[in-house]
Order: sequence, then structure tokens, then C-alpha cells
Amino acid sequence: MTTEAPSQNIVFDVKEILKILPHRYPFLLVDRIVTLNLADNLIVGQKNVTANEQFFQGHFPGIPIMPGVLILEALAQTGGILVHQKGHQEKIALLMSVNNAKFRRPVVPGDVLMLHAKAVHISSKGGKIQARAMVGDHLAAEAEIGFALVSKEQLSSE
Repeated sequence: MTTEAPSQNIVFDVKEILKILPHRYPFLLVDRIVTLNLADNLIVGQKNVTANEQFFQGHFPGIPIMPGVLILEALAQTGGILVHQKGHQEKIALLMSVNNAKFRRPVVPGDVLMLHAKAVHISSKGGKIQARAMVGDHLAAEAEIGFALVSKEQLSSE
């Protein structure tokens, strides 16, 4: 018989996410967190992709496809929430690298993008997450994302 740490089924709505991430419209790309399991270093976020998204005006008119870099940014933001919850509340995770990124299917208006991130390594200076974006049972994108942890005071413009 194995003993597993219970999964924390915490739902963060956008109000809670705004307390954690410095991002604001139009760059806040996570609508909610649907699963957080700190014991297994896992988090799942959700992005509801609507036809009203600002980026669809130019990517591409008449054939709206969510830009791949924004899918990666949504994954990085989800990972940033995980890092925050793992005890780094006084720091901000800054994107440092994206490795082995692959885009498997287009993301279009009406899709619900599920943002899965698993911490591979987190230290006081940074780390890496393995991330994948799913639409239903279909893999839309995947990547290994590296980040640096920087104190909020270092980034302050004051």
C-alpha cells in the first residue's frame, strides 16, 4: 500500500491570479487555476480563448489562430503561479529560455486551453518547468521553460 500526498484542488479565479502575477490586460493569459498539487509540483491553468482576443485582429484576419508565443507565455504564467505557491512570494519568475518547443495543433476561438506545468527544478535563483497546452485530449503545444527568480525590489521603478 502506497501513501500519496493529497492533491490540493484549489481553484484560483482571476482575482486571485491578479494578486500573484504582475501581468495585466492584454497580457494576462490565465483565466483560472483548476488544479494545484504542491507535493507533485503540478499545476493546471485554464485559458478560455474567445473571438474577442485582441491578437486575433492581426493573427490572422478571417483565419484566427492564437500565436504560438502567446501559448508559451500562458504556460510560463501558469508555471509562475506554481513557483509563487512553492514559497517564492517575494520574487517574480522571469522567462529565461524556451527549449524543445513544439506546436501540434492550432488554437482557435472557442477552444479551452488547459495549461499543464510541472516543475522539474526550482531553486532560490530560478528553475525549469515542463509544460504542455491541451485542447480537450489534443496536445496543442509543449516546451521546457526556464526562468530566473528576481526579487520584486530589483524590478521596482521607484
